[in-house]
Amino acid sequence: MTDTLPKLLSRNARDHGGDVAMREKQYGIWRAFTWAEVEGRTRAFALGLRSLGLGAGDVVGLIGDNRPDWVMGEIAAHALGARSLGIYRDALDDEVAFLLEHSGAKAVIAEDEEQVDKLLGMGDRAPGLRHIIYSDPRGMRKHADPRLLPASELVRLGEAAHAADTAAYARLVEATDGEAIAILCTTSGTTARPKLAMLRGGALIRHCESYLKADPKGPRDEYVSVLPLPWIMEQIYVLGWGLIARMKVNFVEEPETMMADFREIGPSFVLFAPRLWEQIAAEVRAKVMDASPLKRRMFEAGMARGLAALDRGTRSGLADQLLFRALRDRLGFTNLTSAATGGAALGPDTFRFFLAMGVPLRQLYGQTELLGAYTVHRPDDVNFDTVGVRFDETIEMVVDQPDQNGVGEIVTRHPNMFSGYLGLAEAADLRDGWLHTGDAGYFDKAGHLVVIDRIKDIATTSRGDRFSPQYIENKLKSSPYVAEAVVLGDSRPHLAAMICIRFPIVSKWAERNRIAFTTYTDLAARDQVLELLRAEVAKVNATLPEPQRIRDFILLYKELDADDDELTRTRKVRRGVINTKYGEIIDAIYRGDAAIPVDTTIAFQDGTKQRIRTTLRVVPMAATQMAAE
Repeated sequence: MTDTLPKLLSRNARDHGGDVAMREKQYGIWRAFTWAEVEGRTRAFALGLRSLGLGAGDVVGLIGDNRPDWVMGEIAAHALGARSLGIYRDALDDEVAFLLEHSGAKAVIAEDEEQVDKLLGMGDRAPGLRHIIYSDPRGMRKHADPRLLPASELVRLGEAAHAADTAAYARLVEATDGEAIAILCTTSGTTARPKLAMLRGGALIRHCESYLKADPKGPRDEYVSVLPLPWIMEQIYVLGWGLIARMKVNFVEEPETMMADFREIGPSFVLFAPRLWEQIAAEVRAKVMDASPLKRRMFEAGMARGLAALDRGTRSGLADQLLFRALRDRLGFTNLTSAATGGAALGPDTFRFFLAMGVPLRQLYGQTELLGAYTVHRPDDVNFDTVGVRFDETIEMVVDQPDQNGVGEIVTRHPNMFSGYLGLAEAADLRDGWLHTGDAGYFDKAGHLVVIDRIKDIATTSRGDRFSPQYIENKLKSSPYVAEAVVLGDSRPHLAAMICIRFPIVSKWAERNRIAFTTYTDLAARDQVLELLRAEVAKVNATLPEPQRIRDFILLYKELDADDDELTRTRKVRRGVINTKYGEIIDAIYRGDAAIPVDTTIAFQDGTKQRIRTTLRVVPMAATQMAAE
């Protein structure tokens, strides 16, 4: 019975040992790993970890970029009956220390010097950490910590153990239990520190099998792993689908080479977070801005025809010939048979952009506690205002206590849910086996689930008008010039917004218009940029009912950052942090101040700090721009 990931790997190595399982790009060259090679290194990792004293119930942390060693290290931990804990590569020292201390991790598999430095810099904050195993030896000679061990030495220990007892690994794999806790998965942590959801290996496999009924995959499919492996959905695809369906998983060389490497593979399936879809759409529009007048007209004509055809439920052959075929090829989307977005809401305008292009994009919805996504659009039934339908009949969803419009809290249960939070007895809102998600939504006439916003985030102005900040923010972010937005107005007389410009796009626009600037802060304060964004806000206002229109806005002096706790690692806005951190600015907007002086210090990831002194202009929307078209 293949109810654990190590058992699936052993099955694939036995039955398909010579087939390619994964690839990694190194020094510009793609290196392939067969199933037999993956199992061999995984076996060495597992037996090596056992030689170091790790076993059932222990926790093995993993931190770094998405790499084959991460996947093999995670499966190796499960082969021992240990638990894996993925940590985001950009997590700061304090967050890493909290997760390792809370989980009681005894070993960490780290990618390189950058991650090792974080672990060594924690001091005694994770007293249970005994072993730090690193894959990349560059820069490690200066360290003399006794806990350090190169991955090559771990492999040597494991191979020696295998030579002494060739059946040892097989016995370990056979003894793995699908109902045991295998994965500690961090939640998004929109309100506080992330919690560690405890997931069973067998539950992950069964849930992936449900998902594969809705979106079948097989050995011919190619996937490029670009989203962080600690995220539950990347676990689903890389480990779940990769092992169950034998979908080939490809790892890019560096985050900076992602799109170039992506195009070389030409995958058949892709999952991007909404922020990345928005970024790709913005970059396409930015390149069009630099194109010749003829190419700009061709783009505009192609998009107009494509969107008009989409609204009719068809595709435009002329638009495909004129624009979309070349655009899909340029982006690496030519071979896509399905594509997904999840982790947060994707604005409808961005969704329509890719559907018109011919990208078979579908929306997902789920939570870490429910093993990630459990709804998706079917290929012939995509509605960008919804998140689709449940995977199969094992998923149960209801809308709890609906109002007169059918809107209530989304409540879900299925057989493969999480087993609670590590160290927390009753932190989840579980009632009789149903998880109360905290999201507001309803079912449309076609049976699709529509998600509105977090219930606690649905706001009401002091005049009694209700609105969803997330819905309006997504509309704002459909602009190529807007990277992030926070809509204000709860218990206030009207709506306002704090907007972060998309610096690469706005800076290019400024250069083309001969506008001098130095830094992000300087560019965001320019009169011409304020007017540019005023026009973008006016476009959004024209699509909204009067009480939900933005009355005035500011361009923030910096980008919102997960390292500053302003966003989660999956790029969701932490509204409580925003309201506290920028409280004085928000109060000044609603006092009617025309200008808000700022004197603050921002810290960068490398530890350096910069003092920022500037004046934020409050941009009022003129009455004509507030009125609906």
